[in-house]
Amino acid sequence: MKLFQPSNLPLPHEEQLETRNVLKKLAVAHRHLAELKGVVRSIPNEAILISTLTLQEAKDSSEVENIVTTHDELFKNDLAITAYSPATKEVKSYVRALNCGFDTVRKTELLRLQDILEIQQTLEENRAGLRKLPGTELKNMSTGEVVYTPPQSPEDVASLMANLVVYMNDHDLSDNDPLVKMAVIHFQFESIHPFYDGNGRTGRIINILYLVAQQLLDLPVLYLSRYIIRNKAEYYERLQAVRDDQEWEAWILFMLKAVEETSKETTNLIEQIKKLMQKVKHRLRDDLPKIYSQDLLNNMFCHPYTKIEFLERDLDVGRLTATKYLDQLCEKGFLIKQKMGRSNYYINEPLVKLIMDISR
Repeated sequence: MKLFQPSNLPLPHEEQLETRNVLKKLAVAHRHLAELKGVVRSIPNEAILISTLTLQEAKDSSEVENIVTTHDELFKNDLAITAYSPATKEVKSYVRALNCGFDTVRKTELLRLQDILEIQQTLEENRAGLRKLPGTELKNMSTGEVVYTPPQSPEDVASLMANLVVYMNDHDLSDNDPLVKMAVIHFQFESIHPFYDGNGRTGRIINILYLVAQQLLDLPVLYLSRYIIRNKAEYYERLQAVRDDQEWEAWILFMLKAVEETSKETTNLIEQIKKLMQKVKHRLRDDLPKIYSQDLLNNMFCHPYTKIEFLERDLDVGRLTATKYLDQLCEKGFLIKQKMGRSNYYINEPLVKLIMDISR
């Protein structure tokens, strides 16, 4: 059993975290993060990215906790034509938690304790709050060995969380780069392990929202969870190496690599979505000029699986008109019509393929 216990931030050696290797990797990570921020701004309707990319982050973050579902299940669930599976319910709760947190952080540019509590409450659908009972241990999933025991006293948990929130929001406490601070914040949160459940997913939401609060991102569209899935063993090893041996450089480099790689992948995906939208826009104008509108195009890209009710709402048209539009879109090959029970739904197959390809 490890004896490490988190202490208040900033770290005593905070200024030593930005080693030469870290500074070199920071420059690369910031360059790709800035490119991502720029390409996000090139999509005029932010709902398109929020609806598709936050769902992807939710799916990936949940998969880190072995909560696995498919894109097909998630998209069908959006249509309310299938019952919730337990995994789908978990992912949808993540989407709600991320979006609610984003709405608050965008307004306040702060990450407060109440925001973190609300994120966890939305994820777990309970109000248990910060841990008050002892007994929490982190174990090796393969061997059952206890690898780390987080703070047990409710006073310690509350005090450390209060300190962490101050560290996140008071820029005078540390001169370090925000990406270095994000790595410190994530380590500290996971080491406090403040909740009975949902710590991993809450921590990954905090990562994204912290970047938004620092104005490094405008929308919560960075897929850090995908990098963690691909490097899950290393992720846990790097976390524990800080607790065991104060191996901060390797941990920070891991997180900076995650920012770099996921920024590049997400930028590429958004560029492809942008090109596909332009292609579809020109085809719509040529093939279906009488029904073409920007609202119709937005609907097709906000909802990879759409239905009549979505068009009624988004285009403010009647059911017969919405049905006619969808039938024409299918006739011209823009959408594929599928039937489930008494309901029809319509798939934007090229968009779904783009989203699924980046998951592989």
